[in-house]
Formats: sequence, C-alpha cells, structure tokens
Amino acid sequence: MAKRLNKSGKNFIILICLVVLLGGFTFWQIIKAPVNLAEKVTITIPSGSASSQIGSILAENGLIKSEFAFNLYVQSKNISDKLKQGSYTFEPGKLSLKNVANALVAGGESENVVWVTIPEGLTVLQTAELLAEKGLVDQEAFLTYCAEGDFPYDYIPEKGDYTRLEGFVSPNTYQFDNRWTEEQIVDMFLDQFDRTFTDEWREEVARTGRSIYEVVIMASIIEREAKVESDRPIISSVFYNRLAIPMRLESCATVQYALGEVKEVLTYKDLEIDSPYNTYTHDGMPPGPIAAPGLSSLEAAVSPEKTDYLFFLAKPDGSHYFSKTLAEHNAAREKYLK
Repeated sequence: MAKRLNKSGKNFIILICLVVLLGGFTFWQIIKAPVNLAEKVTITIPSGSASSQIGSILAENGLIKSEFAFNLYVQSKNISDKLKQGSYTFEPGKLSLKNVANALVAGGESENVVWVTIPEGLTVLQTAELLAEKGLVDQEAFLTYCAEGDFPYDYIPEKGDYTRLEGFVSPNTYQFDNRWTEEQIVDMFLDQFDRTFTDEWREEVARTGRSIYEVVIMASIIEREAKVESDRPIISSVFYNRLAIPMRLESCATVQYALGEVKEVLTYKDLEIDSPYNTYTHDGMPPGPIAAPGLSSLEAAVSPEKTDYLFFLAKPDGSHYFSKTLAEHNAAREKYLK
C-alpha cells in the first residue's frame, strides 16, 4: 500500500512539474511572440495607474496579446512600479511585450512634443503658416531659411526665395519639439524627402533622362489635379504625352498657383495671367513645383501609366474622364459638364 502511494505521489509530482513547465513555456512564448501593428497606435497612461490598469489599456489597444502575461512579466522583472505615466506612440510593425514594457519604463513623450500633420498639396508658405499657428516657428524666419539656407542636395535650386523648396516639404505626420529652431525643422523636412525618394526611383529617373527636380514639378501638378488615387498615373501619362509632342500642359492647377489662390472655376481672364506658371500660355513645364506631392503622386510622376491619352476632364464625382482626341474630349465636356 505504501509503495502504491509513493508511486502515485511521484506521478502527481511529475504531472505538476509538467504543468509548470508547460505553463512557463507558454508564458515565455507569449512574451516573445510579437504583435503585428497594422497602423500607428497612441495611448495615454494616466497618473497613478497600477500595472494591472496599464495592462488593460495595452490589451484594449491591441499592443499586447495577454494582460495576464504582461503583469507576470513586469512583476518578474521587478519593474511594475517603474512604469511611467504619459503619452506613448507605437509605430506600425512587430511589437513584443518586452518592447512595450521597456518603452513604459523609459517614459512617454515630454510636454515639449507637438504632433503636426502636413497634408499633401500644401505650398511652402501654407506650411510656414501652419507651423506658425502651432507656435513652432517664426514664419518670417522659417521662410528666410528656406530661401537662404545651404542644403546638401544637388536637386535643390540655388538660393533665391523660399519657393526654391516648393515640393520638398514632405507631407507626413511629424513629431516636433517646440524647442527646435526653424533651421532644424526645415532640415528635417528635407531629410524626410531625401529618404522618401528611393534608390529605385532615382534609378528610374536616371533611365528616363529626367531630373529629380523635373519629376517633383510633375508630381506637384498631379497632386493638385488628381482626386482619385487610380487616376494619378494616368494623369501623369497625359502630361508626359503632351510634353513629348510637344503640346502645352494646360493645367488649371498651375494657373491657380500663379493666381495665388484656388478657385472652383477659372475664368478666361484667369487663363491669360502673365506668369511662367501659366501652362496655358507657356510651353513645357512650369519653372518649379507648385505644391508638396504625396507618395502616390511622386510614384505616378516617376512611373506614369503607358497610354495614348492627351486630355482629361474632371467629372462631378472627382474622378476623371480620359480622351485621346479633342473631339472625344469635347463630347465628354457636353456629357459631364452640362
């Protein structure tokens, strides 16, 4: 009888050990297995939050797989009382429980951090106005540096006025420090553009015989003309096809830039404005970009669709109708604009 009890006891102990080992293995697998973030996530940890409350916030926002595993982890590492309050932003990609815990120990964003989104299609002047409204720059100092700064990029025009940086203030959501100078902010924009314009794009631009500056001019026009993403590479093809004939671009967007305002409807008088940016009266491309293009407009300018189209017409829904001949274009005007 005693021998049976001893054997049963040993089996029970073995079973317990297996459960503990299996549980430990599962626990560490959870810790090591990353969460795949599809988009940026920003959370706020309130002051005085216990580790259990923090775990709940993290789990609710999809930053960890297991609230229980998080609490066990921070306790095992003796960091549960070192997790700091504040705002935290996690970028898309793989994120492990350890990464999250380390970020919370390091601390959230300081009171000096200001998040600003620079939309596609803004001019340098509009960007300066936006940043000045946020209290990040002195508008005049910002524009002066744009005009007179020394920049290590061979595609940036020579010093002149601030429009030399038109098209190079990359649209994005930026994390600024309100203690930064105007120079630091402009330099950050230009660095962002240089990293955005990939080696593959540079190779394609070189293959076609164009320059990066010419591509940015084209991308800026596409940005201001297009409303539908799928239209961008086709609009690009229309403009490049016109240049190849040659034929004037006749872009309303360039006229609006010359006017200094965006008008719903351009008059015949508007189309006669005396400006090198008026592509109704001047051959070729305008002398510079007219706005900051987004990624899809840049890609369209680098790799346009291959078409025979020479005309496009904006329909009431924002999409475009494309035509090969003037007769077809005029028929589309009768159909969609009357």
